[in-house]
Amino acid sequence: MFRSIAYTCGFMAVCLAAASVAYAQESTNRVDAKTDWSIFVEDTPVKECWVVSKPTKIVNTRGGRVVTAKRSDILFFVTYRPSNGVRGEISFTGGYPFAKDSQVGLQVGNTSYSLSVDGEWAWPTPSDDAKIRKSMQGGASAVLTAHSKRGTNTKDTFSLNGFTAALAEAEKRCL
Repeated sequence: MFRSIAYTCGFMAVCLAAASVAYAQESTNRVDAKTDWSIFVEDTPVKECWVVSKPTKIVNTRGGRVVTAKRSDILFFVTYRPSNGVRGEISFTGGYPFAKDSQVGLQVGNTSYSLSVDGEWAWPTPSDDAKIRKSMQGGASAVLTAHSKRGTNTKDTFSLNGFTAALAEAEKRCL
């Protein structure tokens, strides 16, 4: 029951407010949704569009055992900020501070990527953004694995249902 409440709260958080990578601002400017992905647009202080989703499955482990972990919003983004030359930047927030000098693993189908961490956020190298978006457009799910600074291992699975349509909508609105 707690997990259902947590998922409902998480979904409402995605629908009502999503953290922008650039400005860490909250937005209620959801302009559309495509299955499991929502599209947001902000016009000030600069034009910015993003697609975002919450995980469909969350597994937290410590010492090989499944544990309950306190985490804030767990969100996976693709952001467009034309005035800054940002065209499809991938980012992930795991809802906790990542272990220092760790990497977040991203698996889409048979392809793996690494994301560098900074606090509660993780990004791939800019040269991997396009590769990841292409993988996600052809995939069914994206799995992100990470390690918290408290020693918890996390595995978050995101559905890619609606991703391609959501991405096209964000590009249309921001490019």
